[in-house]
Amino acid sequence: MRVPLHIALIYGSARPGRLCDAVGAWTEAEIHRVGGFTTEIVDPRDALQDEGALRDALARADGFVVVTPEYNHSFAAPLKAVIDAADVEWGAKPVGFVSYGGLSGGLRAVEQLRLVFAELHVVGVSDSVALPDAWDRFDGAGRMTEPERPRRAMGRMLTRLRWWGEALKAARSAQVFTEAA
Repeated sequence: MRVPLHIALIYGSARPGRLCDAVGAWTEAEIHRVGGFTTEIVDPRDALQDEGALRDALARADGFVVVTPEYNHSFAAPLKAVIDAADVEWGAKPVGFVSYGGLSGGLRAVEQLRLVFAELHVVGVSDSVALPDAWDRFDGAGRMTEPERPRRAMGRMLTRLRWWGEALKAARSAQVFTEAA
């Protein structure tokens, strides 16, 4: 039996009334439905209050799933603050993305995040989940109304995340990942 991979589920918004709570809850439920993962939520509303605890949460993780909105063709400042609050805790681990927004479904935010994470030696999985017109996808109770297509995309993304997570975890066990001298 496989050992579950521990995923830091990172929320990318800190706005009051944010849709990130519904998208994040759906993402966490899907991760547990697929199985083989444990999760720990990293919310910028809390994480930036205690950077030591944030760094510990990221260090414990075997990989990351970032739930990000697209604000003005990019990702939100609180997410960048979470990313910048840590360093070596990110390295040699995979990241998957669940994005949401208007017509683009947050894909422009994800493309920029891929560049930022690459600089931290985080392996971005190519498969992602994008939710265009996200406000129309959730009912008043925060449940996704038509989950079939996003569920399939999530399955593909988690399959890749698991592969990279297991491979990189084995590599980190064999040799400590360090910055180049």
